[in-house]
Amino acid sequence: MSKVSFVSTEKAPAAIGPYSQAAKIGNFLFTSGQIPLKPDGSLVEGGIVEQTHQVFSNLRAVLEAEGADFTNVVKATVFIKDMNDFASLNEVYASYFGDHRPARTTVEVSRLPKDVGVEIELVAYIG
Repeated sequence: MSKVSFVSTEKAPAAIGPYSQAAKIGNFLFTSGQIPLKPDGSLVEGGIVEQTHQVFSNLRAVLEAEGADFTNVVKATVFIKDMNDFASLNEVYASYFGDHRPARTTVEVSRLPKDVGVEIELVAYIG
């Protein structure tokens, strides 16, 4: 069995708890959920569109730390605070994946860390 390695990059916000930005085992990379924190730890200002762009900026940084990009993503899990924001979130989401269509789950939750509107985690295959 492959050994687990943990990913850390200063281009994304540091973990705000006892976890890492991502874990890699074999050819799979599992990101922790990213919220709209800037790399310095401050929250991005704005609504769901601005928040989702920041989340994807963080996810891109974590993927790039392992030589990957969004085309390597095979699964996304999206947590959204208000399903009324789904269409706006989906538009931003689509802009990052283009024609690449990883499997996805989207769920509405009652609350997210720091009371943000969105959190997204990814699974990527790096072969």
